[in-house]
Amino acid sequence: MLIEPAAPPTASPPAAPYVPPFPPRPDKGLPLLQMLKLARENWLAIWAKSSFERDVYGSRLLMRDVVVCNSPDSVHYVFVERHENFQRKSPQHRHALIPLLGDGLFVSDGPLWRERRRVVAPVTHVSRLAELAPAITEAAAERRDQWRALPPGPVDVLAEMGHLTAEIICRTIFGRALGRDAAGEVVAAFAEYQAHIGQTDLLSLFGLPDWFPRFRGRQVRDSARRIHKVVDGLIADILDGRQQGEASLIRAMSEAKVPGTDRPMDRRAFRNEAIVLFMAGHETTANTLAWALFMLSQDSTSAERLAAEVRGVLGERVATLADLPNLPFTRAVVEETLRLYPPVPLLSREALGPDRIGDRPVRKGTLILVSPWLLHRKPGLWDQPDAFIPDRFLPGAPKPPRHGYIPFSTGPRICTGQHLGLAEATICLAALAGHFRLALEPGTQVMPVARLTLRPGDTLPMRLTPR
Repeated sequence: MLIEPAAPPTASPPAAPYVPPFPPRPDKGLPLLQMLKLARENWLAIWAKSSFERDVYGSRLLMRDVVVCNSPDSVHYVFVERHENFQRKSPQHRHALIPLLGDGLFVSDGPLWRERRRVVAPVTHVSRLAELAPAITEAAAERRDQWRALPPGPVDVLAEMGHLTAEIICRTIFGRALGRDAAGEVVAAFAEYQAHIGQTDLLSLFGLPDWFPRFRGRQVRDSARRIHKVVDGLIADILDGRQQGEASLIRAMSEAKVPGTDRPMDRRAFRNEAIVLFMAGHETTANTLAWALFMLSQDSTSAERLAAEVRGVLGERVATLADLPNLPFTRAVVEETLRLYPPVPLLSREALGPDRIGDRPVRKGTLILVSPWLLHRKPGLWDQPDAFIPDRFLPGAPKPPRHGYIPFSTGPRICTGQHLGLAEATICLAALAGHFRLALEPGTQVMPVARLTLRPGDTLPMRLTPR
């Protein structure tokens, strides 16, 4: 009897990478009124498929010219080479933040911006990392232990990450003088501010000047006042000497002198920059961690790789700054999260004078839009641009194109806290995803929503299972 040899086993094709959610993309540009209506709800949804592919393009929007820069070369030109002409934030950006930040770094330009930058930049500079990292490790360990003690049931991971990063801000930037309750008040008030602030400045699109009054609802005014009250109290305690004996970076900022003078910043300027630090250090990292935990809950292969790396390197320890070089996959998950869901997905500028971007002439007053949301998903710059592939950020992988990956902006206005934010996110992700399996609560629909920052909706209910 002749027995046929068994056929060699066929290798199963590699699993397709996980593609996390994004809003539907119109086949072509939307009519003006429909686009404006959609932008008020979630401006990520206005971009047609072709928007991701083009390099530099523009249109007339009511009374304003708008130019979108969506290539590394055009981003370099606007944010680096011609920074002086394109340093001013757009009217929409300024008017959305002025009620909260006044003349803070996020919205100022010119000599005032340069003066403040020189005072504030040392607070979160990379040289401070060794000083700040122990407080991050401490807070991450406490949150891990709190999760282990939680009763069964869903947990709002977005809120949890907000509380964690607020706690870290208290311990690293503000010192314990801010207090957990006060930090929670700021977190809640900023969430309310984001929910109610306008996303389109129609008055500027109609050509009305900056001094023309903008209407702001009661919720916006009330939430800004709540934040101002908390931070004003903190500043008074520091400047009036009621908080002695505890060093903090905000205290160091209060002792710094305005460049070229022997005087510190006045209280209003100090308040504005303190809120900038809180918003930049809390909201953006909280959103990044929430998105990373969500994507790991949907991609079990990546989740198990991360957990194996954490257990192999750390065991039951929580990472310190010295451990980070040994956690390359955990760091890669953070960077891929920043690519897919950049915390600030739109960077907007106003041309201070005439210019030319590529072959496109630019008039004074033109709005310049650079969107990491578009750039980070641009075909040609990225393989499978909508897919979650942390390996693209592992050591030895081809580096992303310069000025094609800008989660912290780029050029002179790049975020001074980028190294602190990356270290914080990596330590916290290792502490949580390395020790828990997370599962999205059944029936939950997750969709990115962009207001001032990019969030996975208002809540992110998940169930936690200790590993």
